[in-house]
Amino acid sequence: MLNDTFTVADYLLTRLKQLDVTELFQIPGDYVKNFTQALEKFDSIETIGTSNELDASYAADAYGRTRGLSAVSLQYGVSTFSALNAVAGAYVESSPMVVISATPGANDRKIGSMYNVLYHHSTGNLKADQEIFDHVTVASETLSTSVGAAKKIDKLLIAAITHKKPVYIACYSEVWGEPCKRPSKKKLEPKLKKSKQDALLNAVNQAWTQITTAKQPMIFAGVEVLRHDLSGLLQKLIDASGFIYTTTSLGKTVLDEKGDKFIGTYADAASIDNVKNYVEKSDCFLTLGTLITDDYLWFVENKYSDMVMATTTEIRAGYFTYQDVTMKDFMEALLERFENSKSYPLKNIAPAQPKYPEPWQSSSDSKYNDKPETITFNRFFQHTVKHIEDNNLWDTINLTFGVSSAMYVATNIYGMKQNSFISSAAWQCIGYETGAALGAQLGSKKQSWTIAGDGGFMMICQSLSTLARYNVNSVIFVMNNQVYAIEQVFVDVDAFCPQGKFDKFDNLPKWDYMALAKAYGANGYQANTIKELNQVLENLQTAKSDKPTLVEVLIPEKDLAGQMKNLTPQVMNCKK
Repeated sequence: MLNDTFTVADYLLTRLKQLDVTELFQIPGDYVKNFTQALEKFDSIETIGTSNELDASYAADAYGRTRGLSAVSLQYGVSTFSALNAVAGAYVESSPMVVISATPGANDRKIGSMYNVLYHHSTGNLKADQEIFDHVTVASETLSTSVGAAKKIDKLLIAAITHKKPVYIACYSEVWGEPCKRPSKKKLEPKLKKSKQDALLNAVNQAWTQITTAKQPMIFAGVEVLRHDLSGLLQKLIDASGFIYTTTSLGKTVLDEKGDKFIGTYADAASIDNVKNYVEKSDCFLTLGTLITDDYLWFVENKYSDMVMATTTEIRAGYFTYQDVTMKDFMEALLERFENSKSYPLKNIAPAQPKYPEPWQSSSDSKYNDKPETITFNRFFQHTVKHIEDNNLWDTINLTFGVSSAMYVATNIYGMKQNSFISSAAWQCIGYETGAALGAQLGSKKQSWTIAGDGGFMMICQSLSTLARYNVNSVIFVMNNQVYAIEQVFVDVDAFCPQGKFDKFDNLPKWDYMALAKAYGANGYQANTIKELNQVLENLQTAKSDKPTLVEVLIPEKDLAGQMKNLTPQVMNCKK
C-alpha cells in the first residue's frame, strides 16, 4: 500500500477482493497512476495487463459472467472511449463489471480554467466520460475528494451486484491516493427488493389462468435467470410443472443441458426442427429471465399473447403487465402453485424429454456431400463435439463466441454444463470471443475454447499475446474462409451460389496464422481436412501446454451452413 497509508484505491481493491475478484484487467495511464500503483502493491489481486482496451474489457465482461463480478482499470478519455463498445455489451447482456478510471485533478482543472488549457485525452468537457458511461451503466460516480468516498464506492458495488450490470467510477487523479478508512470485514450483498403482495397475487393469478388453460405449455428460459443465481429455482419449477423447456442463445446453459426436460436451444430459424416444431405447437410460454431480441421476431409476432413473461424489468401475462413484482418472487409464487396443485406435474401433457436428434450432417452444406474430407461449419462441430464427449471434457471447458456463423451453428450443441456457453448473442459483437477467452478462463478456472470467425479474430488478435503473457492455455479456433460470411448472408445470400460473388467489403486479407502464433508466443496448428482436424483435437488432448493454442481451420468460402440459410429472410436463387 502506498506509503503504508490506506487509500481510496486500497478501499476499492479490498471491497473487490471480498467479492471474489482476484484478477483485475488494466490499461495504464498517468491520470490513473495512483490506482494502478496501489494495485501493483495490493495482495491477492493479480494485475492483468492487456494489449488494448477492448482486450481488457472483453476479458472483464467474460470474467464477470463466470465469477459474478469483474473490474477493469482504464486511462481517462482515450482509453475509456475505446472500451465503450465492450462495456455496452456487458450492459446489454447483464455482466457485472466495475469500470475504474481517473480524470484531471483539482490542480489541473484550476490551471485549465485560468489559462484556457485543454488537457490531454480530454474533449474539453471534463464530465464527458461519466456522461457517456451513464448510458451503459446502472450507476456512475466521479469522486472529487476522499470525503465520503467509502460510502459512494459501496453504493456503486452494491448496484453492480444487484443489477448484474456495469458501473463506472472515476476519481480526480490525486483522490485515488488520498487516505481512506478501511472497510468492514463483512462483504457487500445485493440489495433485495420485495414485491407488493397485492400486485404479486394479481400477476400470479393471471399467469396461472393462462398456464392451466393451455394444452401444450412450456418454459422458455433466459440469461437473467443465470446472472441472478436463480437457476436452482428454475430447476424446481421444471420439476414441479413437468414442462419441457428451452433457452435463448444468450441464455444457453442456464442449466446443465442433459437435465430432464431440455429439448435444445431455441434460436428461431437456426434451431433444429424438433425445437422449432415444439415451439410452434405450444400455446403458453413461461418466459423467465429472457431477453427477446430481433433474432426472435417470428416468436414475438406469433406468440406474444401466449407469453407469461418475468424479467428483472417486467412481469406480463398475455397483455396484462404488473408493476412492483420481482422475477424471483414471481417464480417462487408460481412454484408454490405448482407444488400445491393436484394437476401437476403434467405427465399427460408435457412429454418426456425427447431424444436429441443428429444436428450436424443434416445442416451441413450439400455442395460438399461428395467431398467428405472438406471441413464445413457443421462438420467442424460434429467432430469437435464428438471429441469433447468421447473425452468427457464438458466438465472442464467453456466455449466463447462473438457473433458469427459459428455461433449460430453452435446453438445446436446439446449436453453442455451450466454457464459454459459465453456469447455476444444479443449485443452481437464481432471479435468479442477472442478477448473473452482470457476472462472466461480466469473467471471460471476452466479452459476456454474459442470459436472465432477470421474477421472477428483480426479485430482483436492481440488478445493471443495477452494469453501467452500470462500462460493461459486457451484454445482459439479461427474459422478461416477469408470472408465476413455472416455479413454476406444478410446482404445477398446468392453470393453463396456457385456463380455468386461476395461484395468487396466482405472479403478479408490473407494472413499467415502459424507465423502469427509464433510471433505472439502461442502454439499453432492448421486443419485443412477432417482427418487433420481430428489429429489436432487429439494433439490438444495429449500435448499438455501452459501456452495458448491457435488452430487455423480452413473452411470453404462458400460454405453456407443450413442454420444461416434458414436465418436469412431472402430466398436463395442459384442460377444453373
